[in-house]
Amino acid sequence: MNIQEFINNLSNGSLDETMRKLYGKSERELLRQRVRYIGAAEKFSRLYPEHGDIFVFSVPGRTEVGGNHTDHQHGCVLAAAVNLDVIAFVSLNKENVIRIKSEGHNPNEVKLDSLDIIDDEKGNSNSIVRGIAAAFKESGVKIGGFDAYTTSDIISGNGLSSSAAFEVLVGTIIDTLFNNGETGAVEIAKIGQFAENVYFGKASGLMDQIVCAVGGFVSIDFFKNPSINSVDFDFSSAGYSLCITNTRGSHADLTDEYISIPTEMKTVANALGCEFLRDVDEDKFYSMLPELRKSCSDRAILRAAHFFAENNRVTAEAEALETGDTEEFFRLVNESGESSANLLQNLYSSKNPENQEIPLAIMISKRRLSGSGAVRVHGGGFAGTIQAFVPAYLAGYYADEMNSVFGENSCRILNIRSVGGIQIKI
Repeated sequence: MNIQEFINNLSNGSLDETMRKLYGKSERELLRQRVRYIGAAEKFSRLYPEHGDIFVFSVPGRTEVGGNHTDHQHGCVLAAAVNLDVIAFVSLNKENVIRIKSEGHNPNEVKLDSLDIIDDEKGNSNSIVRGIAAAFKESGVKIGGFDAYTTSDIISGNGLSSSAAFEVLVGTIIDTLFNNGETGAVEIAKIGQFAENVYFGKASGLMDQIVCAVGGFVSIDFFKNPSINSVDFDFSSAGYSLCITNTRGSHADLTDEYISIPTEMKTVANALGCEFLRDVDEDKFYSMLPELRKSCSDRAILRAAHFFAENNRVTAEAEALETGDTEEFFRLVNESGESSANLLQNLYSSKNPENQEIPLAIMISKRRLSGSGAVRVHGGGFAGTIQAFVPAYLAGYYADEMNSVFGENSCRILNIRSVGGIQIKI
């Protein structure tokens, strides 16, 4: 299809059903998305005026509902795709180069004649593109060049996995254009993780990429191979809104804080003869505490204790949702938040203890909720976001209060999106 065909179908309502599936039923949101897509199409045309047929893609962000820092120890998580996404307009080129211009970022350009790791490129999004292309080529896919323009409302720092969404987007584009869409969502997620770990140089689990690729509300068990099951629960139908607040604390100089959690958990696992805590018998862990203190720090032991309790909690949370027991689910979410604060210790940086945006946001939330719903740290922690389940009648007031403290649009009221990375067709 060409640009004008897409714009015409978007404007005349032919794509309304698809848009509602991605962004919800609000007519106001539908109008906003039309404007957003048309604006992106026009920017794409200005960037690449010689383009031919175009392809349009969308990949959602994700929210972690349960399982704080369990995935990297092969544990269990509850997570959901959300109605904030990154979209891309794409056309093929004959230059054997991938060009991606993302709104607000420097252009990416990767020549496909050499896909080896470039050390000086680590930490740059070019390395992500290169790593994903290399993984597809290694699997036997004959890849080629394309030009893309992307725009995202998954704001970096919101804890909704803008980086994983970008990785899944690039993987979905390559899979669709050069592999007839045969790779599958889970493999695309693994390719994204590979690129982030090996080419970009950042250790990460697989949860973010899987949820962005698969979509929906899912429970994932990372023991050995990921086991993914849908969770049939609608918070809005139960009378609650899912709210994410970006407390806008600085993420600068926090890499060692993030790395310390999986590193310390692994020291405990290794001391007990295993690679990951998921392989450790929980009773053995507690019985061996005197011995563990000889080789592991107290904080490492506390973080391991968080893992065991949190991993069990995820299963209990899923069971509560399956039976419609929201009271028990919220009790478990609040319990998870307390565990993250007291055992995992990821609510603020130990290097900057005077800056405690996450504890402040949680305090404000608890005061506003007055015992209803639930609140906890969201994602990696130390700085960034909190998640709250707020009674629907309070959601607007809650968002206003959080915005007044942490800045305009810091609080987002989200919906769960049923689909992951897709190509949008007319």
